[in-house]
Amino acid sequence: MAARSLKDIKRRIRSVKNTQQITKAMKLVSAAKLRRAQEAVETSRPYAEKMRELLEGIAMRSPPGCHPLLARREVKKILVILFSGDKGLCGPFNSQIIRAAAQLIRRNQGREVSLLVVGKRGNDFFRKRETPILGVFLDYSKRVGYTLAEEIAGKARERFLAEEADVVYLVYNRFKNVVVQEATALPLLPVDAPSREEDEGPPPDLVDYEYEPSMEAALDDIVNRYVVSQIYRALVESAASEHGARMTAMDAATKNAKEMIESLTLEYNRARQAAITKELIEVVTGADALEG
Repeated sequence: MAARSLKDIKRRIRSVKNTQQITKAMKLVSAAKLRRAQEAVETSRPYAEKMRELLEGIAMRSPPGCHPLLARREVKKILVILFSGDKGLCGPFNSQIIRAAAQLIRRNQGREVSLLVVGKRGNDFFRKRETPILGVFLDYSKRVGYTLAEEIAGKARERFLAEEADVVYLVYNRFKNVVVQEATALPLLPVDAPSREEDEGPPPDLVDYEYEPSMEAALDDIVNRYVVSQIYRALVESAASEHGARMTAMDAATKNAKEMIESLTLEYNRARQAAITKELIEVVTGADALEG
């Protein structure tokens, strides 16, 4: 019985050591990917913010209703673009972003809400729910870039311009640091420009520009670039958050495996000592019986 117990403990130690090697390797891979993803986040943020400032300034100089993506309508239909992960083993990364999307849907009960889902985990969750999914982008982590952002932006613009969505939201994990990822719901369309009455002109202290070929052409180009830049930012923020969450989760799993190995080794040594002691007792008892 003792020998079988020792064998079971030894097998379990070997199994935990194999798991520890996997979690350690996954941590190192995520750390390497995180460095590149973090660089993408740091370069995308200033560009996205500057695009927003530029667009707000041009919109203030433009007459109301000058661009269809600036048009505000009564909110009856909402499109949510959800950025989740394709894989698990990344702590609360997927659960917190799915929870944020579910809360947004609940706050808009009575309105028609639909989804564009980026990532397998979000699709797996919502395809079993009532909220319709209009499109899915899987394995996006392999192709994070402007091409994918333009593809997603094209679908969002198409729904908004066809009045199949009155508001478009981006729901993604904003990367703060390796440990903290913040679930964010950001309005994308209509583009949020400072409001003013139709009979009001631009503020007197607002600097004006000369446009080539025209203000309408420049505004159209900037609005479309703005939409793509915001979606690209959400992509890289989500990718960096996923790598950070997975690195943290795998680091914790590796430490837990180490503690478990130490505990099992101690249990193994105690069981082995008990088996040896039992054998010695049996030998001594046998010798005493022979002498008697």
